[in-house]
Amino acid sequence: MKKIMLVFGTRPEAIKMCPLVKRFQQETETFETIVCVTGQHREMLDQVLHLFDVRPDYDLNIMKTGQDLYDITARVLLGMRDVLKEAQPDVVLVHGDTTTSTAAALAAFYQRIPVGHVEAGLRTYQIYSPWPEEMNRQITSRIARYNFAPTPLSRENLLREYVDSATISVTGNTVIDALHMVVQKLKDNPALSEEQRKVLLDAGYDVRRLERKTQSGEGPRRLVLITGHRRENFGLGFMHICHAIKSLTQRYPDVDFVYPMHLNPNVRKPIHEIFDGIDMLPPGKGWGEAFNMFFIEPLEYLSFVYLMEKSTLVLTDSGGIQEEAPGLGKPVLVMRDTTERPEALESGTVHLVGCDEEKIFSEVCMLLDDKTMYDKMSRAWNPYGDGKACERIVNMLKL
Repeated sequence: MKKIMLVFGTRPEAIKMCPLVKRFQQETETFETIVCVTGQHREMLDQVLHLFDVRPDYDLNIMKTGQDLYDITARVLLGMRDVLKEAQPDVVLVHGDTTTSTAAALAAFYQRIPVGHVEAGLRTYQIYSPWPEEMNRQITSRIARYNFAPTPLSRENLLREYVDSATISVTGNTVIDALHMVVQKLKDNPALSEEQRKVLLDAGYDVRRLERKTQSGEGPRRLVLITGHRRENFGLGFMHICHAIKSLTQRYPDVDFVYPMHLNPNVRKPIHEIFDGIDMLPPGKGWGEAFNMFFIEPLEYLSFVYLMEKSTLVLTDSGGIQEEAPGLGKPVLVMRDTTERPEALESGTVHLVGCDEEKIFSEVCMLLDDKTMYDKMSRAWNPYGDGKACERIVNMLKL
């Protein structure tokens, strides 16, 4: 029997790794599945573990107030030293581009344990964009023995870096597996959907607003869903983003703009400054009630998927949402200058708008005003898979 240890620490990692944990746990005659979480994100990580009913065997619980990249790297590296010595896995699986992934892969390398890299081969080749993710994933690729590339382009990136083709498998992205699982949960359980309505109402947004007629009487209200948290956008970038959003709320009074805010003060500070007078306690009640801008607290994954499914389009600087939203037929405008997911650009599901205030404004306007362009983006082929990535990864490690 082969011991497989899956290591992850952030909410995005957990969303993409928990379906893989569940798939390995179905193969009890072939694999012993060991789960180690680092707690790089604490509360948000725990929410995803609960949703997918995954119970860690090890929890490094590294989260500390004011921690920086040095702290995270050191705590994961030292914590994994003892975990690996005790568990003695045959393979360690890490995901993507987080500091948890790179530090865990390095820890496994120090003990000569083979590493499998899930979501391998994404690249911008600009080491500070996104930062530190671009260098994290490049480092992890140099360590990995097994490379599970989500797309053929990711495979080509690895081949150009002289990674042995025999170590690369194109699997699709496990985030589509996760998305399918959650959407099915919501479809099968009407009470669960109703629960998400209540969660959103408590957070500061009433989805029943979308059932109302607009002032012009031309159908129900629409929703623009917004997320933003990238380090490279901190400061002036977020100021531009907020100014663009404020202008959009004024241009489109019949459209709701909903922003689940990241906890980082670098995200919240410009919101306070630009949306003058917003009452953040409780969220969404100050600026939102009289107008159409709703700032709410971060959502659990289930609630976020529910809200994303209700949205018209998504404005984000996230990586994973570039893969998820097209799976629901939602156009995505990415507030970054580069993306490690160019497949979405090529397929037409995603447009880059950076932090350019005028470009953000004009592209959102285009999608809200031009039905032909909207339909073209919303119906484009999603290049990130069919929901069977976990099965392919498991089968590869059976060999």
